[in-house]
Amino acid sequence: MVHIIGGGLAGSEAAWQVASLGIPATIHEMRPLRPTAVHRTNRLAELVCSNSFRGAKLDNAVGLLKEEMRRMGSLIMRAADVSQVPAGAALAVDRDLFAKTVTATLEDHSLISITRSEVQCIPDPKETPVIVATGPLTSEDLAADIERFVGQEQLYFYDAISPIVLAESIDMKVAFRASRWNHHSVERGGFDSSFNEGDYLNCPLSPDDYARFHAALTSAESATVHDFDTAPFFEGCLPIEVMAHRGTDTLRFGPMKPVGLIDPHTGRRPWAVVQLRQDTLAGDHYSLVGFQTQLKRGEQARVLRMIPGLESAEFVRFGMIHRNTYINAPTVLRETWQSKKRGDLFFAGQISGVEGYVESAASGLLAGRNAAKLVLGKSLCVPPRTTALGALSHYISHANSKYYQPSNISFGILPPLSHPPRNKLLRKRAVATRALDDLSRWMRDESVPMVSSASA
Repeated sequence: MVHIIGGGLAGSEAAWQVASLGIPATIHEMRPLRPTAVHRTNRLAELVCSNSFRGAKLDNAVGLLKEEMRRMGSLIMRAADVSQVPAGAALAVDRDLFAKTVTATLEDHSLISITRSEVQCIPDPKETPVIVATGPLTSEDLAADIERFVGQEQLYFYDAISPIVLAESIDMKVAFRASRWNHHSVERGGFDSSFNEGDYLNCPLSPDDYARFHAALTSAESATVHDFDTAPFFEGCLPIEVMAHRGTDTLRFGPMKPVGLIDPHTGRRPWAVVQLRQDTLAGDHYSLVGFQTQLKRGEQARVLRMIPGLESAEFVRFGMIHRNTYINAPTVLRETWQSKKRGDLFFAGQISGVEGYVESAASGLLAGRNAAKLVLGKSLCVPPRTTALGALSHYISHANSKYYQPSNISFGILPPLSHPPRNKLLRKRAVATRALDDLSRWMRDESVPMVSSASA
């Protein structure tokens, strides 16, 4: 038996991997007994921030990580693939269908049980391994006990989530449908009547629109954190107003960059653009891409309705800010995701010091397999460092603990090629090819069944 505390992405994946190796698993999920500030349902693996799993191609590090997970039989990737919605070169999902798929699959598994109760402290050492996968919203009591266990103050950063609007409230006389770089010839040679094809809705801003929006954003009232210079936000998920305070053009070179887009109403590239991504399979909800925010709800409605095309926007969900809790992984964890102090105790998910949906699920995959192997009396291991899975494991256990911050997967944490191609794209593809070849060899050596993947 393996006990898993937390039924998010990491906990759900961990339970699936444990059961796949023939070992019973129990998921302890505190919802609905103990709700959180951001969850809306009682389902496992509920997505509370974006509905995007980011890049889908193998020349993207997170695309490589997803492919490795698919080949190792990841439940999270299976659920993401069946609940996919249009998102250009990214993998995005209908968040409700995704969570329903994961929950139903785990509930139907004969070796998996789900207990709806709050675990307030780390269980004492027993013959049964424990995986702590409580995520960034770990309850206060358990967080305090984890802090006592690791022997230092908890590290944390503030995270924010984007607003979602009702699709029918978007003015399509202003907004246009397109994905970046769908039509290279347009920017080089005029208007293309087919340019409106694409997976994103785009709200274009003129220089005056942008100036008014930026001024309103930087003067709007925040709901919580006011000190933009010292608040420990995660750099990969900064609130939109924090970015705006960094400079007038920061947003135009960030989430509001207009590159690769032509407004079919004018035949020109906008000064800035706000992209909206489909959030449900039905296409009735759209989320504002990169618009995480901590503004008060009234301020969000006022400021965001200044965006052309969103003047009458109806908000399905407002953005909000919450505290993400994580351990200083290099001081606490081994590559196997085991605690250095207790071999029967594993950490997985964002609390383990990774950032992102896919990375969290990947850590659950590895922690789950190793916890099951501990029960079976087998040697624990992780894939080679030349793989995305192995590189992530190496990062959380070997990064500089003094400056440690949760990290998304990137090609930068994989070892360089011996003789890399000069072309950047070819270099990334070569790294991905090496990774998948090395993973295949490792899986054969470890007798891990290979799951075929249509995206391979």
